[in-house]
Amino acid sequence: MNDKIIREVVILGGGTAGWMTAALLVKMLGKSINITLVESERIGTVGVGEATIPPILNYNQALGLDEQDFLRETKGTIKLGIQFEDWFRRGESYMHAFGSIGKNFPFCDFHHFWKRSRERGDDSSLWDYSLNYQAAKQNKFGHLAQIPGTSLPGISYAYHFDAGLYAQYLRRYAESKGVKRIEGTVSEVDVKPDNGFIDSLVLEGGQRVGGDLYVDCSGMAALLIEKKLGTGYEDWSHWLPCDRALAVPSAAVKPIIPYTRSIAHEAGWQWRIPLQHRTGNGMVYSSRHWSDDQARDALLASLDAEPLDEPREIRFRTGRRRKQWNKNVVSIGLSSGFLEPLESTSIHLVQSAAIRLVKSFPHAGVCPAEVAEFNRQSRVELERIRDFIILHYKANQRRDSDFWRECERMDIPATLGDKIELFRKTGKVFRDYDDLFTEVAWQQVMIGQGIIPEDHHTIADSLSEAQLADLMSSLRTLIGGTVQKLPDHEAFLPGKPGK
Repeated sequence: MNDKIIREVVILGGGTAGWMTAALLVKMLGKSINITLVESERIGTVGVGEATIPPILNYNQALGLDEQDFLRETKGTIKLGIQFEDWFRRGESYMHAFGSIGKNFPFCDFHHFWKRSRERGDDSSLWDYSLNYQAAKQNKFGHLAQIPGTSLPGISYAYHFDAGLYAQYLRRYAESKGVKRIEGTVSEVDVKPDNGFIDSLVLEGGQRVGGDLYVDCSGMAALLIEKKLGTGYEDWSHWLPCDRALAVPSAAVKPIIPYTRSIAHEAGWQWRIPLQHRTGNGMVYSSRHWSDDQARDALLASLDAEPLDEPREIRFRTGRRRKQWNKNVVSIGLSSGFLEPLESTSIHLVQSAAIRLVKSFPHAGVCPAEVAEFNRQSRVELERIRDFIILHYKANQRRDSDFWRECERMDIPATLGDKIELFRKTGKVFRDYDDLFTEVAWQQVMIGQGIIPEDHHTIADSLSEAQLADLMSSLRTLIGGTVQKLPDHEAFLPGKPGK
């Protein structure tokens, strides 16, 4: 028998990160490994990740979760996109809507046709051709794989949900499949003297929990990956200057809209996430430009219903752990780094790391080559998401505060600068194989924030002016008619238990 085979996996920390990881590992690898999760009820979780992006459907489906049961248990709602308000200029808004826009042609995205049409006097918005946007603004939703009678894609969606309830839901799932939970707080971490690998966790009271592989889901405390192994941190705060957040729930507001709102303020931005039973709110801000009291006052003044609690402060430093996997510790969630939740990537990064761990799971012991590839993929993923978030700050024309003026003047990563310049000159944007955000996502944010291409693709000239006008008119009519037939968003939601 190979005594290096990984059989015992210990997850430190519960919350969304811990239980998402535990649930996926037990579903995919439960016949080969034993999983123990150590958490303490005394230690709170950050829990601001309540909005998701479409890949969450793949995760839930991989576990075999029933959608209506999931929505009922997590007080979830549907999310069709994120509306950005006051990001480009005060009083202006746009949406990063999920799904496609218009009709794509071979080798040429639809926005080139829209650009050519605009050059000929058409004043339509790019979002007139987004099924998701039109449905979102009319509070509509229904399962729709394709627009009826066409080959055009239908609705793409994600969820808003209560992250705490989601963690509890996944805990019940994971424990039912054999995950062992231990209540306790770590007092010491023992390492093996020969290689520095983690040997065991010592809990208050003296209990030892040993394993072959450890997953650090201890949040910003990063108890294993940083405090014990000293892995190091790459700071990105020179590109993403916000370093604090305040979170507060407020009473539910009707109608329940099927999209997230991101509202720019003088020194940061505010999220508003509609759930069935309440609204999630928060202010992300720069402590160099706003005091905590200023941020708190701005947040409370902007609520659209009474607060249900006192605002909770979260301090963070944007960046990433230099190695997401170090020795026999894999960090998942906030222990691996922090990117503000501007594009709802927090829960997705837990999901993608857990999936990456399943794909790279060490069988006959930890393999340095496998660890290196895991870390390479993790770095590339975070850097590309980082660039997408920086774009929102850089491409602003707000001149009403030092914060926004500094964002507009800041140097940006060359990878982002090249992408902006290519789009500005040609309208072209390219997605690498493993990019999270699609070409359509980049197009919406750049156009929404005033980066209008100077040119369009020559394929857009293949239609006559009459054909182009007919295409644009037909698409608007088709999308408008499709949205009208969709049910209201709230009619899709499961309502109270037992429905």
